[in-house]
Amino acid sequence: MNVANLQLEGLYLAVAAINDLLVKKGVLGREEIDLALRRAEQTALGDYRVQELSPAERDAVAFASRLLAVANNSAGDEFLPPFSELAKQVGQSKDKYPDQG
Repeated sequence: MNVANLQLEGLYLAVAAINDLLVKKGVLGREEIDLALRRAEQTALGDYRVQELSPAERDAVAFASRLLAVANNSAGDEFLPPFSELAKQVGQSKDKYPDQG
């Protein structure tokens, strides 16, 4: 596996942990974080270049926001699911794009 991919996995988990801490400290609510991540996903998918991308490439552009949203919505008291579980949930929950028959 590419080392950069492993670094990104660690980064996603770190951001998810920070988001969870912000909720626990009362700085933000889970709904606010979810809304921010959904907006980030829509911004990424609304970029003019996205029309030139394959469905797999569009999924890659949206992956970080989607994974962090799944982590935000599945965070527990002291438990953050492992990256592999979060990624699996992202894959199971994604919809097809309108141009995908």
